[in-house]
Amino acid sequence: MDEKELRRYSRVVVDGDEQAPSRAMLRAVGFTDEDFRRPQIGIASTWAMTTPCNMHINDLAEEAAQGADEAGGKAVIFNTITISDGISMGTPGMRYSLVSREIIADSIEAVTSGEGFDGLVAIGGCDKNMPGCVMAMARLNRPAVFVYGGTIKPGAKRRDIVSVFEAVGARSSGKISEEELLEVERTSIPGPGACGGMYTANTMASAIEALGMSLANSSAQEAISEEKVNDCHRAGAAVLNLIEQDIKPLDIMTRDAFENAISVVIALGGSTNAVLHLIAMAREANVDLALDDFTRIGANVPLLADLKPSGKYLMSELIEIGGIQPLMKRMLDHGLLHGECLTVTGKTLAENLADVDDYPAGQDIVRGFDDPIKADSHLAILYGNLAPEGAVAKITGKEGLRFEGTARVYHSEETALQAILDGEIIAGNVVVIRYEGPKGGPGMREMLSPTGAIMGKGLGSDVALITDGRFSGGSHGFVVGHVSPEAAVGGPIALIEDGDAIVIDAQNKQLNVDISESEMNTRRSKWSRPLSPVKTGALAKYRAIVSSASEGAVTTPPVWDE
Repeated sequence: MDEKELRRYSRVVVDGDEQAPSRAMLRAVGFTDEDFRRPQIGIASTWAMTTPCNMHINDLAEEAAQGADEAGGKAVIFNTITISDGISMGTPGMRYSLVSREIIADSIEAVTSGEGFDGLVAIGGCDKNMPGCVMAMARLNRPAVFVYGGTIKPGAKRRDIVSVFEAVGARSSGKISEEELLEVERTSIPGPGACGGMYTANTMASAIEALGMSLANSSAQEAISEEKVNDCHRAGAAVLNLIEQDIKPLDIMTRDAFENAISVVIALGGSTNAVLHLIAMAREANVDLALDDFTRIGANVPLLADLKPSGKYLMSELIEIGGIQPLMKRMLDHGLLHGECLTVTGKTLAENLADVDDYPAGQDIVRGFDDPIKADSHLAILYGNLAPEGAVAKITGKEGLRFEGTARVYHSEETALQAILDGEIIAGNVVVIRYEGPKGGPGMREMLSPTGAIMGKGLGSDVALITDGRFSGGSHGFVVGHVSPEAAVGGPIALIEDGDAIVIDAQNKQLNVDISESEMNTRRSKWSRPLSPVKTGALAKYRAIVSSASEGAVTTPPVWDE
């Protein structure tokens, strides 16, 4: 490929007499004469001091830039935003979390297209900036590699952020003292990196690696480690190889690749948010992916990894035995992955896994196929008169497969949380939190505070929770989210009343309320949407255009045909 082909986009910006003003501007930020003849590689950094997940990513971006420069490119670092789920959880600020996924994708698209970069490295560390980065890569369809910022080291006594949320519930029920709560608070988050279990960040990192958009083991490295530094350096160089081979994201992000991602998420016991994000990413890649694909694939893929929140181990402990590569090799050998899928190495998934060693003997973090934690997927897609468009539950089997209880209805996360902490929720209740969906929130907040409080109070086996909002990857227990249609558009969840009998049946994939259709119609005729305090700004724009959770809660419009 000649020089101009290698600079397919940047040459429009820097070639010719008429682009002298562009070159003059770029000289001021460090370009030399030679740099104008090199492919330009954008390094999208999600660095911010708003969260430990991303506080180290500026150093990783520098490393990726050096790798790109040494391979013959000219790296240009730029920033996008991040919002901490863990910090904003349980507050109005959490409404901006899922919204930020769209803002991040838009901003990376804008800078990459506006500056004419020939390739892209994007480094993400917190839940929403990771799918946001990949969504932008799909839109742009320029050679690109995603790098995960890495997982946090365990806190004292193997604690993590979920330990703190559950300690709040334990404190409210008198199980621990104020001093013990403070000790948990002070020791659970020791430094940089994303939350330490198989929560949404580690889930999405694993999914993106399985998708083929990250280098091998990018998902299974601690944030502060030599391995992560090397990962970034190699990613910078890998983009130049992709440019030379003319391999673009849409060559990699095929339907089979998304099926690989779903399969790995299931085997790892990953977050329900993966359903939302993978559908959104697939839409950007023009791949038809739907809720029922998770059911179809999940029927054949077992849950094998005993990882938090419902399991025993942290991501750092999975890293110690080899990360997800040995698991993927096992799955490939069992016919559960499409080995022919292309990856950012320029090789197929099967080629990448050919020389991977198995896990060490005696480890019990990842089980064998003859002894799974659950024989099929823990991600249950439920339908019924409460969820005509679907809902998503995370059922590992430890919670049981069926829950029947009486509804306790709340119009916001805050009111539900207060009721839990005040002892109003008792065994046999189904907590219903509504008007927290994509439009109703707006923003589809995560419900880690209520689920953490339920677990902390010791009610995890006795109380269920359903919502049109989402759950953190750290949530566990008998919980169902993404109930669609949501309450704000008049979905059936808006019509539930205190005392209604609700049945969650994971075995038969059903979510129902025990009232007649005529009663449902009577309630619907009396229903009106509550007034929202959100009138302007990003949340109002999001509410106006966001799709249903069953469609990924995306803001990307349909293709505009003339």
